[in-house]
Amino acid sequence: MDLRKLKKLIDLVQASGIAELEITEGEERVRITRALAAAAPMAVPPQAVYAVPPVPAAPEVTNGSQTAAEPAQPEGHVVKSPMVGTFYRAPSPGARPFVEVGQTVKPGDTLCIIEAMKLMNEIEADLGGVIKAILVENGQPVEYGEPLFIIG
Repeated sequence: MDLRKLKKLIDLVQASGIAELEITEGEERVRITRALAAAAPMAVPPQAVYAVPPVPAAPEVTNGSQTAAEPAQPEGHVVKSPMVGTFYRAPSPGARPFVEVGQTVKPGDTLCIIEAMKLMNEIEADLGGVIKAILVENGQPVEYGEPLFIIG
């Protein structure tokens, strides 16, 4: 791989904000990682991730009419997953979570990490406010567009 191509890949990693990039071209393999000053590296044991389709809720009968039973969610801005991957609330196992319910966040604050194809992607708040709900459990697989947080 020539130096111009390596320089472009390094610039891509820096500009995109991703933490790690690995490319294999024939016999050659290049891995570029970006050191994150604010967050410690996250050690994640290898694991298989299986997506399980949600089980539809049984309809609830009220006063002779049928209505679907839906859990009440707080009002506010919904932060959705921009990708498929595994949701992590903290930068490493045993570390404090990035955010808690009731915490005030500013646009650009890191809310969580989503691991996708061995890359750790920081998900940032796109709106300031108070975290009203965290809708995903730590280590849970998430789908594209799945609600993660509610900011009010």
